[in-house]
Amino acid sequence: MRKINLLISFLCIAPIGTSFAQLSPLTVEKIMRDPKWMGTSPSNYRWSADSKSLFFDWTLDSNDKPLVYQLDINTKKYKLSTDSIAKLEETPDYIFNNDKSLTVYEREGDLYLKNKQNKIIRLTETVERENPLSFLINNELVFQRNENVYSLDLNNNSLRQLTNFQKGSAPKDPAKLSQQDEWLKKDQEELFEVFKEEDRKKEKPKNEKKNKAIYLEDAFLGGVSVSPDGKYVSYRLIYPAKGNRNTIVPDFITRSGYVEDLNMRTKVGNALMQFKSYIYHVQADTALELKAATIPGIKDLPAYLSDYPERLEEKKKENKDRNVNWGIASWSPDGKTSVITAKSQDNKDFWILKINPEDASLVQLDRQHDDAWISGPGIGRDVKWLDDQTFYFQSEASGYSHLYTYNIRENSKKQLTEGNWEVQSVQLAKDGKNFYISGNKEHPGITHFYSLPVKGGSLQQITSMKGGNEVTLSPDEQWLAINHSTMNTPWELYLQNNKANAKANQITESVSEEFKSYDWREPDMIKFQNRHGDDVYARVYPAKNPHPNKPAVVFVHGAGYLQNVHFWWSQYFREYMFNNMLADNGYTVIDIDYTASSGYGRNHRTGIYRHMGGKDLTDQVDGVKYLVDHYGVNPANVGIYGGSYGGFITLMGLFTEPDVFKSGAALRSVTDWAHYNHGYTANILNTPVEDPIAFKRSSPIYFADKLKGNLLMLHGMVDVNVQFQDIVRLNQRLIELGKENWELAVYPVEDHGFVQPSSWTDEYKRIFKLFENTLKK
Repeated sequence: MRKINLLISFLCIAPIGTSFAQLSPLTVEKIMRDPKWMGTSPSNYRWSADSKSLFFDWTLDSNDKPLVYQLDINTKKYKLSTDSIAKLEETPDYIFNNDKSLTVYEREGDLYLKNKQNKIIRLTETVERENPLSFLINNELVFQRNENVYSLDLNNNSLRQLTNFQKGSAPKDPAKLSQQDEWLKKDQEELFEVFKEEDRKKEKPKNEKKNKAIYLEDAFLGGVSVSPDGKYVSYRLIYPAKGNRNTIVPDFITRSGYVEDLNMRTKVGNALMQFKSYIYHVQADTALELKAATIPGIKDLPAYLSDYPERLEEKKKENKDRNVNWGIASWSPDGKTSVITAKSQDNKDFWILKINPEDASLVQLDRQHDDAWISGPGIGRDVKWLDDQTFYFQSEASGYSHLYTYNIRENSKKQLTEGNWEVQSVQLAKDGKNFYISGNKEHPGITHFYSLPVKGGSLQQITSMKGGNEVTLSPDEQWLAINHSTMNTPWELYLQNNKANAKANQITESVSEEFKSYDWREPDMIKFQNRHGDDVYARVYPAKNPHPNKPAVVFVHGAGYLQNVHFWWSQYFREYMFNNMLADNGYTVIDIDYTASSGYGRNHRTGIYRHMGGKDLTDQVDGVKYLVDHYGVNPANVGIYGGSYGGFITLMGLFTEPDVFKSGAALRSVTDWAHYNHGYTANILNTPVEDPIAFKRSSPIYFADKLKGNLLMLHGMVDVNVQFQDIVRLNQRLIELGKENWELAVYPVEDHGFVQPSSWTDEYKRIFKLFENTLKK
């Protein structure tokens, strides 16, 4: 594939060995090179099973690919290793029996057992792949092979098949014979011994049991679990969506010289996969379906239908059950209780339900409802058990994702964490006495690792470094491998004892001398109240020497539900460097965690429901006012740029706030949400057929007639996420409107996330030129 761009400029790339001090000040060509010039951070941390070594991937010097390194925990020294050694020693996903005297794990598709004496016994050596599921109360091992579930008695190595799932449909019964032909057949079978012998061979021995076949038809098996007593198998079937039309993305720059079409995703509003869940009685050899119709509130209609009175009345008359996506049944350790989750496909409800396996009836234990959509850290996952009576889960019932337990015997829910912060991840300690929690309790932009008693109490903070702390806990729970970074330093490996106030020791040093030679900024971390009275956090890069025009630039992060105002190294590292460059050149830059960004709770997350380009855009406008009031910028010279969702906001800013933004650069931007995917868009805007109001007020293409400022659009032609068709449709609209103050740069070999340094460089040279020509002149 040839590496070229349309509208490309000749680039002057800095030689690899040139020092940054020689090349100051920053230029686009320098910061948009292959990021290897910065140094490459370690990644993919995994512990050895004995907790004595930590393996990680790392690229040093001029290596093209990361190599595997092994850190000795005692000496704190690392050495070059190999992937094969790491795979041999690293901790597998263990499945334990109740008293943890036995454990089983899978390696390369086969099963291995570790007994009390730590002796490892290979259990299977097959072509098929085995997946361990659980131990039964009697210590039999349950595992899955292909579609079916088996139990293995470890005392005598006897194998028992618990299910008989078969792909496809059941064989069709032969056509019914006429009375005449039926007489002839019976006469033949009675007359000749050869037929009698065949029938005798087909007869099963009286003591032979073979489960009836359960034919999957056009579904596929989407998860199984087995009750600890071995009496029941819960399984989920997933039926692929039918009747959808996929989008096509043409690839123009190909080795063959021909345009090659890529068959890609559907659009929002497409038909969805359907789910069914069953309880299979092993002894009775029967399967009962869980009925969504019995779930409380299954017929509830979404609140947005009040904007469509005629459709609301139609829906009431239809009185249909909503479709649900089933989770996987989770069994209490004693096997007496089974709990399953279900989420409505309209994204408004999430239920936790108790199953009566005898008749597959359901009892609601907890329901999370949101008129917008259910989401948030840890929300919507299957429950996990603490003991025979208690399971734990996360909920946004308080407005923030927090940790809860539910006691089956007492039928009571208990909240373990609270406050205006989010629990981002939860891990149960090996002894079952404590949780390990990652959360942003100290500040929305600081993540720490905590310990919490399972019965509740005070959080004990274990990490102490300010910034991002991504923890990988050792198997013996004595050590923390911490992936840590700050606002102006990329990620590095630190090692710390799993104790509060213990010192974290830095192990790796990844950044290059060239990177360190520039004084990268720590942006001002500020907070302001938007026009709705909500707190909004932002980063500000003050101009080093403000240009006489006092210009400002707003950078808008992508993804919508993502956080970029934090104390760790940004995934938008190129934009971080570009913002430094803009500040060097007399611009004041602001980067806002606008409404719908992650880390701030449910109200912030859902603040854009049915109106993208509403509060998320006015937050940018309010941020500009903050710069005017506190940093002295000139409101007449404000630009805006961003990619993906940030590109969408840029378009909405230029189109609906033309007096605020003088110019803008929209990268890989959504121009019409009706053409984006279902999984993301339907959460926020429902579907175009059901909620056209939401789509029309949220899509830039409907506001293109209001463009006044200078617009630069940049898009990869092989973008399989926000597809190139999106920007082409907007271009046609601008042409038909007679607009002239816009430009499109296209990148024939780029997907959504650019790869080629030449593309990055060309893109940001154009953005910088736009701001120089419009905000300074």
